[in-house]
Amino acid sequence: MILIIGIIVVLLLGAVLTYNNLVGARNAVENAFGTIDVMLKKRYDLIPNLIEVAKTYMKHENEIFTNLASLRARATTATNTDEKVAIENQISGAMKNLLISVENYPDLKASEQFTMLQRSWNETEEQISAARRAYNAAVTAYNNAVDKFPSNIFAGMFNFKRKEVFMIAETERQNVSAKALFNS
Repeated sequence: MILIIGIIVVLLLGAVLTYNNLVGARNAVENAFGTIDVMLKKRYDLIPNLIEVAKTYMKHENEIFTNLASLRARATTATNTDEKVAIENQISGAMKNLLISVENYPDLKASEQFTMLQRSWNETEEQISAARRAYNAAVTAYNNAVDKFPSNIFAGMFNFKRKEVFMIAETERQNVSAKALFNS
């Protein structure tokens, strides 16, 4: 009888520890995404400033500015992670277009205010990159807990689902052609 009670206690203790491990891993993922969210807010705050400074020099680039403003508005109202990731990939592409277009405006490149904003942008992008790495590490640990035995049994019972890691947009995976950049 004592042996049966001991086995039941060990199994219950194992179940509680496994469940708590899954909850902790899920919370670590949410915390890591919260860090990304903070960095993205900083990015969103920089976009209007960059646009305003660039507008004074780049009179013929309204499409770029309109697109960036629209993407920023959509990003600030996005409600789920997948939507935010998709919009972020679009913002990265639009900002790349803006920063490439800057090359055609020497006065803008020489602007102290624009240079300062561009440095802030680069710093923010580095922070977002670091936050994404931390997020992906937390997601990997969580997914391992969801997939490995015996925690996968509890993950299925309590509806813990795999999460997606941040991936680079396909357009950013392509090699950059310096020749194409300087010939445009």
